[in-house]
Amino acid sequence: MHAVRSTMMSVPLSLNHLLDRAGRLFPQARIVSRLPDKSLRRHSYADFHRRTLALASALKAAGLRKGDRVATLCWNHHAHLECYFGIPAAGGVMHTLNLRLSADEIGWIAQHAEDRFLIVDDVLLPLYEQFRRHHAFERVIVFPFSGAAVATRAGDPHDGEPAIDDYEQLLARAPAGFEPLAHDEDDPVAMCYTSGTTGRPKGVVYSHRSTVLHTLMASLPDHWGLSARDTVLPVTPMFHANSWGIPYGAVMLGANLVFPGPHLHAHDLLDLIALEPPTLSLGVPTIWLTLIQAMQAEPGRWKLPAGMRSLVGGAAVPESLIRAFDAHGVTIQQGWGMTETSPVATVFYRKPELEPASEDTWFRLKATAGIVVPLVDLRIVGEDGPCPWDGTSVGEIQVRGPFITGQYHQTPPEPEKFSDDGWLRTGDVGTVDTHGYLRITDRSKDLIKSGGEWISSVDLENAIMGHPSVAEAAVIAIAHPKWGERPLACVVLRPGQRVEPQVIRDHLAGRFASWQIPDAIEFIDAVPRTSTGKFWKAKLRQDFAGWRWPD
Repeated sequence: MHAVRSTMMSVPLSLNHLLDRAGRLFPQARIVSRLPDKSLRRHSYADFHRRTLALASALKAAGLRKGDRVATLCWNHHAHLECYFGIPAAGGVMHTLNLRLSADEIGWIAQHAEDRFLIVDDVLLPLYEQFRRHHAFERVIVFPFSGAAVATRAGDPHDGEPAIDDYEQLLARAPAGFEPLAHDEDDPVAMCYTSGTTGRPKGVVYSHRSTVLHTLMASLPDHWGLSARDTVLPVTPMFHANSWGIPYGAVMLGANLVFPGPHLHAHDLLDLIALEPPTLSLGVPTIWLTLIQAMQAEPGRWKLPAGMRSLVGGAAVPESLIRAFDAHGVTIQQGWGMTETSPVATVFYRKPELEPASEDTWFRLKATAGIVVPLVDLRIVGEDGPCPWDGTSVGEIQVRGPFITGQYHQTPPEPEKFSDDGWLRTGDVGTVDTHGYLRITDRSKDLIKSGGEWISSVDLENAIMGHPSVAEAAVIAIAHPKWGERPLACVVLRPGQRVEPQVIRDHLAGRFASWQIPDAIEFIDAVPRTSTGKFWKAKLRQDFAGWRWPD
């Protein structure tokens, strides 16, 4: 008897297929970009397809070799989308530089990645000048985002001066008839560095295979629910974790895209939403918090599109924020992931067996990180090994899958980042209930151990932010002579509000045991944020390093 073999074709998964599909099937779909002067620039997918192939052709003509890294230092706009597909089509690896990092850190990352070319918005050239001494690019391609003329030059390899090109001129003179390079599906297409809140940032490299699989998974109905009928507003930066992968999904399915450019103030975003109403928007909780606060401050000035879905992640979403948007007809859908997970690893959706649950139960579940996505395995590991999914057992979240990184770029093996059996140790701590809903209780480094018992800073923060006078709250551990550590709540009040610390403690009473409630509350002007918009608790701990408990 002959062995049975698969009869399926061996066709490599490829971003080039998504690019070709967009040009052939969705030429009329729209891409809208907001420019620095707040005007809107409009392109069709036919324009996008033509310009992307021109970029790939121009990069190849400029000497790009397969596997060369091309850095981008750009806001969210149509040209950055062209980089997402044009650089891989030319055989290069797109490396998104996080423009919110310090200049020294950006320079170190570019040097560590060995970036050869740089594509940069003209409005970000002053930032480039601050870090260029750390790394010598061979060629700098300037996108005239503001419309200003770009001074080009040939470059001088003897004095280390790179060639300077105008992005639009480069595309205009690109050789015609370009065909995307053949590749293996495991070839790299993009790389992103972690935010590096502890130690040096680490590089994660994505492949054609991992990116296509992630895109197919994330676009499913219970996840993004993405279709050609959608208009997508990615407020999530395209320079961080692939903007959660949404550019790839939108192009694959022909969804309209609205890019905010550099205008991320609440008023600017609300104005843009009024001009180009999205059906799906994506952003971190802090951005969405400013939107609802702006609407509450000026009732009637803006109206959110009825039925808009909003995917929110990057930090735990307070239940109070979910309820506030629900009152405006907007559904908040929380997800969880990391740069290392491409990044979507869990997404909230309503499981049918729980449909009869009460409204309060659903709001509580919406405040979880959701359910692990297909193709990803997830486990909770405590001090004694894997934990049951019972909703109470707490441990580190560990994951593995075809779009989860198994190592870091040019970094020695790190046992603390990967388990002995090959799972990614995320550093996040949580529980999974019997229905599969993941609740993030903290980062491992942010947990507070008081008298031998753990306190979740995230749970306290979300409860404090449910008080009507509170705008933001972050909770950190402070060393205590008796209990080891105690929670200190750093609270930002809404404009014009004044409350006593005991009011905050009374608000928490009944939800938390008395020993979990912060003994100390400090009112501050703003919570510091990381480059990705998360609460920067390491900075808070530094700011309060000299804080002492009263005698």
